[in-house]
Amino acid sequence: MDAKIGKFFDSVGSFFGGGDQIPWCDRDIIVGCEREVAEAGDSNERKSDSIMRLSWALVHSRQPEDVQRGIAMLEDSLVNNTSSPLQQREKLYLLAVGYYRSGAYSRSRQLVEQCLEIAPDWRQALTLKKTIEDKIAKDGVIGIGITATAVGLIAGGIAAALARKK
Repeated sequence: MDAKIGKFFDSVGSFFGGGDQIPWCDRDIIVGCEREVAEAGDSNERKSDSIMRLSWALVHSRQPEDVQRGIAMLEDSLVNNTSSPLQQREKLYLLAVGYYRSGAYSRSRQLVEQCLEIAPDWRQALTLKKTIEDKIAKDGVIGIGITATAVGLIAGGIAAALARKK
């Protein structure tokens, strides 16, 4: 019985806590990636790899300004798209993570759908898609709850006012 109660409270906690499985990245890793990009020199392949690692670090950051930088870098690299389908898939996935982190869930879902067009069985993209859909559903449930509470308070206030008049 105690195990069931504990499981219930864990599920409620994860519902309100938003426990997604997407990793976070610390500032020192971002600084290291920035240094790597600066030291890449003229080698296009080395610089491209360094920029991808930096983009990964930025979109996984806890700092919104880092996430926005990562989104901008990835969008720029997709505009000048000379990459293979595998690289394009990676960029789209990272862009989807960035938009998820910034709260733009519908845009994130569109991008992860594009990833899945390139690689339909890609487990990482499928997991992100489920995470996005769960977040959208959770936000909808919370929004409905807030609306229902507000309507109930207003109706209760009106009923109390009418009862006072009589």
